[in-house]
Amino acid sequence: MFIDEALKSYEHPGVNFRPGPTGRRAALAGGPDVWEVITALDDIRNEDPQISEADLLEELGTVTGLTTTQIGIAVRYYAAYPDEIDERIALNRDVADREEKLWEAQQSLLRKRKT
Repeated sequence: MFIDEALKSYEHPGVNFRPGPTGRRAALAGGPDVWEVITALDDIRNEDPQISEADLLEELGTVTGLTTTQIGIAVRYYAAYPDEIDERIALNRDVADREEKLWEAQQSLLRKRKT
């Protein structure tokens, strides 16, 4: 695993790997995870399918606070390993859905019951 990550980091300067609640994942050095950047990119594109590349990059930079260089690093990594990032996006959605259901169940239990 560490050898694979080292090779990927060498191939994609600016990307490192960090642990987390859903496992190790690719991230921008000093920045967000690659999956977070790609999710934001997809959200912008879904909101405006006709957006130009320049406007997409500008909006993504505004939303994430990243430079165009950092965005380029994340997009290049995604282009090389789309299955890895898509799997991470799906996993994080599943975890978020599960946590939301647990929160709703907790709230239901904590509400005062009418008798």
